[in-house]
Amino acid sequence: MNTLEKKDIKSKNSLFYSVQVPVRFSEVDALGIVWHGHYLKFFEDGREAFGQQYGLSYLDVYKYKFATPLVNINVDYKKTVKYGDSVRIETTFINSPAAKIIFNYKIFRTSDNELVATGESTQVFINMDHELLITIPPFFEEWKRKHGLA
Repeated sequence: MNTLEKKDIKSKNSLFYSVQVPVRFSEVDALGIVWHGHYLKFFEDGREAFGQQYGLSYLDVYKYKFATPLVNINVDYKKTVKYGDSVRIETTFINSPAAKIIFNYKIFRTSDNELVATGESTQVFINMDHELLITIPPFFEEWKRKHGLA
């Protein structure tokens, strides 16, 4: 992931991180426009950059013997992005009292700062036996306290 621009912001109920990535040739169709399914990859780029910044990467979660599968994701498309463009992915962690991780996303074309897509994802916690947790794992409570969210 090419992190040309990064910024992070904290507030009482959320954490924010921004990363810029180039549009790769493999992400476009014959017209040079990003195929709609690749916006989910941009969200993944945002989640990974956020996780690396704040210590909530997939490997960080996994070391506590948990996984966080996606259970819901949505995208609202606004404008097109083409090969040769770069996008800025703004990922915001939304604090919730439930045992889940919610992210909101805004994707901007960097050349003109045009909003091209928005979205949201929800992840839940499962243990290594693939059992759903209905209470917040202790490591995640500690993570929230560390970042002023508990």
